[in-house]
Amino acid sequence: TLILSCSRSNSGGGMSRVRSSFCKLAAAVLLTGCADTGAPFNSSITESSLSDDLYFLASPEMRGRLVGSPEIAAASEWIADRFEMLGLEPAGDDGSYYQDFDLAWFSLGASNLLSITGVGAARRPGDGWTPINFSASTSAAGPVAFAGFGIVEPRLGYDDYKNQDVRGKFVLVLEREPGVTDPSSPFDGVVTAEASRTWRKALSAQERGAIGILFVRDVHNRPETGDWQQAHASSWPEEPRRVERFLLGAWVEDITIPAAQISVELAEALVSGSGSTLEELSMASEEAGEGLGVIALPGAEASLTVNVERHTVTGRNVLAMVEGSDPDLRDEVVIIGAHHDHDGTDGETIFPGADDDGSGTVGVMGVAGAYARAIEAGERPRRSVIFAVWDAEERGLLGAWYYTLRPLFPLQSTVAKLNLDMIGRHQEVPEDGAGRFRGLEVQSAESNSNATNILGYSRTPDLAGQIEAANTFGLELKMRYDNNESNLLRRSDHWPFLQNGVPAVWFHTGLHPDYHRAGDTPDRIEYEKMTRIVRLVHQTSWNVAQGDVRPSLQEMGSRPRS
Repeated sequence: TLILSCSRSNSGGGMSRVRSSFCKLAAAVLLTGCADTGAPFNSSITESSLSDDLYFLASPEMRGRLVGSPEIAAASEWIADRFEMLGLEPAGDDGSYYQDFDLAWFSLGASNLLSITGVGAARRPGDGWTPINFSASTSAAGPVAFAGFGIVEPRLGYDDYKNQDVRGKFVLVLEREPGVTDPSSPFDGVVTAEASRTWRKALSAQERGAIGILFVRDVHNRPETGDWQQAHASSWPEEPRRVERFLLGAWVEDITIPAAQISVELAEALVSGSGSTLEELSMASEEAGEGLGVIALPGAEASLTVNVERHTVTGRNVLAMVEGSDPDLRDEVVIIGAHHDHDGTDGETIFPGADDDGSGTVGVMGVAGAYARAIEAGERPRRSVIFAVWDAEERGLLGAWYYTLRPLFPLQSTVAKLNLDMIGRHQEVPEDGAGRFRGLEVQSAESNSNATNILGYSRTPDLAGQIEAANTFGLELKMRYDNNESNLLRRSDHWPFLQNGVPAVWFHTGLHPDYHRAGDTPDRIEYEKMTRIVRLVHQTSWNVAQGDVRPSLQEMGSRPRS
C-alpha cells in the first residue's frame, strides 16, 4: 500500500523541510495496492497516511490556515500537488486545480445619514441606525411601505410582496423569518432558512423596484437592541478585525440600493400612519401563511445616504476529478468535499484546526488516493467523481457557495455531495458549554466513542440509506441533528448544495471543547475511528457513482420534521 504523504515533523525545520520530504517520498513510489471486495483499494486508506498528512496540515508552520494568508495558499498548493501526483485530472479554472473567487469585505466611509418623517433632524450612524455591510454606496429618498419579513421563497409558495408594487419606495422589513423557534416551521424548522438572509431580502426588494431597504427587529420574538452606539461600533469597528467578515463578491456586486438596520423607535414612527403598531404588524407577518403582502404606511418618508467601501480578497478552492467510464453516466458527478481553512492566529496563539477541518481535508485526499489506485489498476467508476477542498468555509461556506454559482458540471447533473467536516474526535458537550453548544444535550466523549453524526438525512433519505448500507465498518451512525437549534445543518459545506437541489450529507463526529480553540491539535485525533469514517465515505461514494438510480431530494416544505 502506497502512502503519499508528508513526513511528520515535530522538531522544527519548518514547512519547507516537511514539504521536501513529501515530494521525495511521492516521487519515489508507484501506485500499488491490493483490491478489496467492496470499493477498490478501500484498505489503502490507513491511519498512518491520514495521520502523517494531518500532522503536516495542522502543523505550527501552517499557522491556522486563515483565509487570504500565505499559509492557506501553501496548503492549497500542497493539496494540488498531491492531486497531480496521483494523476487526477484538474477540475478548476483554465485546466488548473484552482477555482479562484472574490471575497468581499467592507469599511464605512464618510457622510452616512438617515432622515425619517417626524423624528427630527437627520441622524448619523449609531443614533438609532447603522448601515448594513452589503449596502450600495448611494442615496435615495421616498415613501416607505411595510413588507413583512421581506421573504420570497418560491419553493414554499411564500411571497411577502404578493406581486404588489414597491417601485420608487423604501421597504421596511423584519429581521429573520416566520416560525423562527417552531420545529414544525416550513422554513427549515428551527434551522435558519436561507431565504431569511438579509442580502437575499435586499435583492428581492431591489428586483421589485424598491429604492432602498430598512431592517428592524422582529419585535414579537425578541427585544429591541439595547445600545445602538455599541451595535454600530460592533458592525463597524475602528480597528480592523482579526478575522474579517466576508460575503461573496458575486453576491454583493448585484446590490445597487442602500440598506440599513434601524431601531424600533424609528420603525414605529414609520408605521404610525398605518393604524397599527410595529408589534401588531409583526404578529400579522408571523401569521400570514403565504406572505403578508405590502402594507401602505401613509405619511412615511425616508432619506438615506450610505457610503460603504467594498474591498476584495481572493479565495481559492482546490478541485480534481476522475472521469466516469460509462458514456451514458460520465456527465453525472459525485462530489466528495471538505474545507481547508481555519481561524489563523491571535498573537502568539495558533488555532491549528486539526479536526476542523484538517481531518476532513486529509480524508478527501485519502479517498482521492484510493480512486487513483483503482484507475491505475483499470477500475474506473461509472460516474465522474470530483474531489473538492473548499476555501472560506469558516467565513460562511463561501467557497462551496461559489462553486454552486460556477459548477464544473451542471448542478442538475450532480448526483450527490458527501461532506467531511470534523471527523476526527468524539462529540463531547460539557455542562458549562453555553452558547457554543446551544441545543445539544450534555454528553461525554466516551458515550460517542463509536458514533458518527450524519446530517442531511431528512433531506435525502435515499442517500442516508446508502450510507447505512455501506457501513460495514462498525460505526454507530446517528441521525439526530437536522432540526436542532444548534443550526448544525447549515453550518458546513453540504448546505449550499442542499439549497441548490443536490442530495448532500455531512459526516461529522461532533463538537467538543477544543472546537475553534488552540487545543484542536493533531495529537488529539482519534485516527482509528477517523480511518473507518473515511473508508465509509469512499465506499458510499463508489456505490453512488456505480448505482443505476440517483438519490432523490425531499422538496422543501414536505420534509419530515425530525
